[in-house]
Amino acid sequence: MSEHSTYEVLRQIADSWGLLAMLVLWVGFALWAFRPGAKRHHEDAANMIFKDDSNGE
Repeated sequence: MSEHSTYEVLRQIADSWGLLAMLVLWVGFALWAFRPGAKRHHEDAANMIFKDDSNGE
């Protein structure tokens, strides 16, 4: 197998299976972020900047 054909094979794998793998990962991360159990974590992160606030004093 020459270098040129190796490159072509790797490019075809990346074009097909690589794209599919990235899509599956993206969907998995999106589902993980928007799962019902994550609501408390998101609220904690959103209110974290106000944690040490002493009402403007």
